[in-house]
Amino acid sequence: MTVRAIFLGVVLAVASVANIATAAERCVDCVTAGAASSPLTIPPGTPLAGYGNPKRRLLFPDVLGQHPHAFWFAPSAGAQDSLAARALVLESGTTRVAWVTLDLIAIDRAFTQALQERLAAAGVPATTLIVSASHTHSGPGAFLDSGLMSVVASDRLDSAVREALVESAAAVIRQADGARVPALVATMSLAAPPVTLSRLGRPLDSEIVVLKVTSASGAPLALVWNFSIHGTMLPASNLRLSGDVMGVASARLEQKLGAPALFVNGAVGDVSPARHGEAAMRETADLLAAAVEAGWARARPAPVSTLRVMQRQVGLPAAALSLRGCLGRWMPAFVRLPLRSALPDETELVGVALGDTSWVTIPGELQTALGQTIKREGRELFASTFVAGLSNDYLGYFVTPIDALRSGYVACATLYGPDAGACLTDAAVDLLYRLRGRPRSVTRTPSTCDYRQGDR
Repeated sequence: MTVRAIFLGVVLAVASVANIATAAERCVDCVTAGAASSPLTIPPGTPLAGYGNPKRRLLFPDVLGQHPHAFWFAPSAGAQDSLAARALVLESGTTRVAWVTLDLIAIDRAFTQALQERLAAAGVPATTLIVSASHTHSGPGAFLDSGLMSVVASDRLDSAVREALVESAAAVIRQADGARVPALVATMSLAAPPVTLSRLGRPLDSEIVVLKVTSASGAPLALVWNFSIHGTMLPASNLRLSGDVMGVASARLEQKLGAPALFVNGAVGDVSPARHGEAAMRETADLLAAAVEAGWARARPAPVSTLRVMQRQVGLPAAALSLRGCLGRWMPAFVRLPLRSALPDETELVGVALGDTSWVTIPGELQTALGQTIKREGRELFASTFVAGLSNDYLGYFVTPIDALRSGYVACATLYGPDAGACLTDAAVDLLYRLRGRPRSVTRTPSTCDYRQGDR
């Protein structure tokens, strides 16, 4: 290749970038975006959430009040790595979305509502809120307003811990909202390295989805990366706060790209990391970060003017604990311990379409097969679709009917019965059709579910 040809290629590339930037700046209806990242504020001595193992628990409950934030579980012993709150705020016309990701085990509805109220009190304009937990099993506990979760895996609610985490999330959203500028957007899909295993012996989803957001000039604004993996690489014996593999990978991506890196877990119900331990966690984080960085480099952002949001109320079957799932196949399948007073009988899904990319929230841990159904149907409507698991609420596992009747941890934690997973999946697909503005000719909603309670 001659020097003249190289020079001409560089000139054309620069001109192309300049034309895209000019288009974004002149596009009145184009999406604006702002992002921010900051450490989570966690009171010292906050217990860890994620394992009910005796290695995490106090020998006796702290009835004497020796620990300011722990009761059932042992206080944390410092931090292994920094935990973060990361936010991306999108706006187009009157449509606004605030998406915050937190290095936490889960999010409950009360946390989401408290954050929404905090934003409103701070004068943040009306915004559709998505709060996504990374699902690290070494993040802080004592912030979930659930008697069931407090005993099982997170410790009882402590108002100081809850307040610190809500304010951390609110502050990073306000910061992101104040940083909005005209934006360019691109989505890239790529295969993940072989770092996961199936808990159920089923095929897994190896896709990583990379959402790249830049300024009109091409400067990095935000990265959203979606992948399914449990944050269980660190064991129950670990008492130091950590974002686990997702948090470590996101921190490395932020250092490399100079922009907030929001990790969003996918359909993770039957997905475990292939390796465990601190060294394996850091090696796996390196592999994931390298894959995501490659996807970022290949993505070519362009102006986007479409930002649509829809919310759907979904009625659920009565919650109950399957004794067959928890104790063994010798128990009859119909023997279930009702949990009606401990869990809600409905939930809400949020669907977002950003240009030709869409995603749907799930309030818990969806099985891979169900997540694949959502993505497959969504790709008939959009160029890219992904599942934002563990978002806005946590209602346990949602699996296929056949796997709900197994025995083991996954079946035991499937609290809404064998049909609820199919119910949420069908409701999510229906939401995608409505986002695209296309009628859906066939629905397969189980009779135990009612998701036709209206859209917002």
